[in-house]
Amino acid sequence: MKAKIHSIESLGLFDGPGIRTVFFLKGCPLACKYCHNPDTQSFEDGSMYSVEEIVALAKKNKSYYDASGGGVTFSGGEPLMQGEFLIQCIRALKEENIHVALDTSGYGQKQYMEEIIDLVDLILLDIKHIHNKGYKDLIGVEMDGLLYFMDLIKKSNTQVWVRHVMVPSYTDSYEAMEKLILMLKDITKWLVKVEILPYHKLGKDKYKLLNREDPLTNVNPMDEKKAQEFEAFVRRSLENI
Repeated sequence: MKAKIHSIESLGLFDGPGIRTVFFLKGCPLACKYCHNPDTQSFEDGSMYSVEEIVALAKKNKSYYDASGGGVTFSGGEPLMQGEFLIQCIRALKEENIHVALDTSGYGQKQYMEEIIDLVDLILLDIKHIHNKGYKDLIGVEMDGLLYFMDLIKKSNTQVWVRHVMVPSYTDSYEAMEKLILMLKDITKWLVKVEILPYHKLGKDKYKLLNREDPLTNVNPMDEKKAQEFEAFVRRSLENI
């Protein structure tokens, strides 16, 4: 079985604990206005990889995983759009004692989600907004897909690392962060970390290459120090729950 891969990062440091091999799968059902990898959204182009090829590439860095507490992360695009392939990859990697993380928005092929959640060691859950209206405006879909995925997490024993991209004028307020905290109250048992990631403009050149207009062309990058303050506020609040 094969799947479309956009790119591979062999020594990643930002998509889960330790040193990681990150596989960016093609295809995404969302249309996030702040997406910095718009070239991963379409299923067009990309390179075909088999499960065996994925495992072989991952094993090359196993000494780094073992030394740093790292492993493999499946990202995208949205990896849940190629669910059956993902299951086969995770199983094969687990046989090699390799830690596996899933970087996801919670949207994709629902028939595979529960099994994938149970198989992976860590879920990097991207919570894009904190209410339905804002979700539709910023992401283009209802947020019921995220809530469905979070309900599946509650049936598992899998750890969750929440990440939220903070976009100026969308969620850069304490009121929004308090709503995020309320969302996370129900999954504190599974929660190991919360990150507030400041919106940046690093993907603007990709929109030009795709002959597409950057949806947030008039929005400035999020102030990193301010994002750190909001992150500290969320972490403190969750510790007191």
